[in-house]
Amino acid sequence: MDKRKRWKMYAFVWICTAILVATVAVKGSFAEELVKIGYVDLRVALNESDAGKAAKAELETLIKTKQVAIDEKGKNVEKLKVELEKQSSVLSGDAKKAKEDEIERLVRDYQRLVQDSQGEVKKKEDKYTETIIKELRVIVDQIGKEEGYSLILENVEGIILYSNKGLDLTERVLKRYNEMKAKEKK
Repeated sequence: MDKRKRWKMYAFVWICTAILVATVAVKGSFAEELVKIGYVDLRVALNESDAGKAAKAELETLIKTKQVAIDEKGKNVEKLKVELEKQSSVLSGDAKKAKEDEIERLVRDYQRLVQDSQGEVKKKEDKYTETIIKELRVIVDQIGKEEGYSLILENVEGIILYSNKGLDLTERVLKRYNEMKAKEKK
């Protein structure tokens, strides 16, 4: 577990402990009014939102396009390797060296294409994810203020092991986000 995840877990435990102590210290209905908690799974909201699904489809199209170019370049490399094997006995030393150099250049081009393609896909995926998560956080903030929540947590990698389902705001955040994006399109 990296330091950031460990820090988040420690912070979560301390927050929960502080809330528990505050709730126990305050008696009766005042405690219920004092603390209103919810949580959201932003990864679920990201993947199930209309914008998230559209981004995923766009990324899949980009991946397929890049894969076609990668496969084509790979076939060219293999074709030249086969030609070199067949002709190696009849080629002069200089001609053989020239073919080997060409194959090495094509292999480098192929590897660069693979790396560039992976980098481009990753960069786009990160951009989409960052944009959608920022927008989802705005929705979470709105719900928190409108409905008087004391605390809304993010359920990161299943950190919340058990809770009353009424505390899960993911579907409400998702619904409001999809409605907001639909209005933007009009």
